[in-house]
Amino acid sequence: MPQPHVVILLASYQGAPHLQVQLDSIAAQSHEAWSLVVSDDGSTDGTLEIVQRFAAGVAAGRVTLVEGPRRGATQNFLSLLSHVPPESLAAFCDQDDRWHPDKLSRAVEALASANGPVHYAARTIITDAALRPIAGSRRFHRPLGFRNAVVQACMAGNTSVFDPAAVQLLQQAAPHARRAEIVAHDWWAYQVTSAFGARMIHDPRPALLYRQHPRSEVGRNDTLPALTARLRKLLAGDFGAWLQANHASLAPLDLPPDSRASLNHLHRMLTCPGPQALRAMRQGRFYRQTRAGTAALALSALSGALRA
Repeated sequence: MPQPHVVILLASYQGAPHLQVQLDSIAAQSHEAWSLVVSDDGSTDGTLEIVQRFAAGVAAGRVTLVEGPRRGATQNFLSLLSHVPPESLAAFCDQDDRWHPDKLSRAVEALASANGPVHYAARTIITDAALRPIAGSRRFHRPLGFRNAVVQACMAGNTSVFDPAAVQLLQQAAPHARRAEIVAHDWWAYQVTSAFGARMIHDPRPALLYRQHPRSEVGRNDTLPALTARLRKLLAGDFGAWLQANHASLAPLDLPPDSRASLNHLHRMLTCPGPQALRAMRQGRFYRQTRAGTAALALSALSGALRA
């Protein structure tokens, strides 16, 4: 029986310092049924040449290089979804990580064990710029689902793999996300898949080395300074703007009744005065993965920091 085919979606920009390591780790995957689409946002540092050399060293047609929209990483990833054919799985891929050899095989095995749509993600090993391990990424102990997804990103994009049914959901929703200018493709993907009742699989075993360096698009979020910075954004209004963009991307979708009701509560949380916003949060039963995070969300709602 043939292996399920995985289309790897890699958004690149000025990635030359680390890209070859990532490409080599893709070539070393134990799951061999993959193809790679690289969408480049106008690199001038040798990124294109690295991709072209890699493509020349594998089977013809296995690597496709396309021109990105040049509107940032999130828009680049959203545009990449259109390159996944029907019945294929899809995996988001950052340009500066290093995948474990069994990353894809573990994801494919997990996705095969359930009926779609299914969204798989995994923990990572956080490293320094030289890929020296620092710590494992966070574990999530509360349930994964839409009421969490609307207020917290938990399914890391660099580990996310989607079965064909989930891919179809993302492809249908992507034009609205592009227009809404969402801030994070992985957070949005978690929202879309969970809104339509997809099964969420979060593998506790790390799937890759997550490189931290000065040009990292999104850094680690498990340190005290990182958590403090996120709390500051939660209370300053940045988080409210992100939620409003996410809401705008989800509102046009033909959501199931329970997800539509949750989205209506989110709208009231983002538009009503403080006490009413807090009431909407409670009615929607929105939560983050820690009590402190949920309390901070409640405080930001009550203070009016989430309002448009």
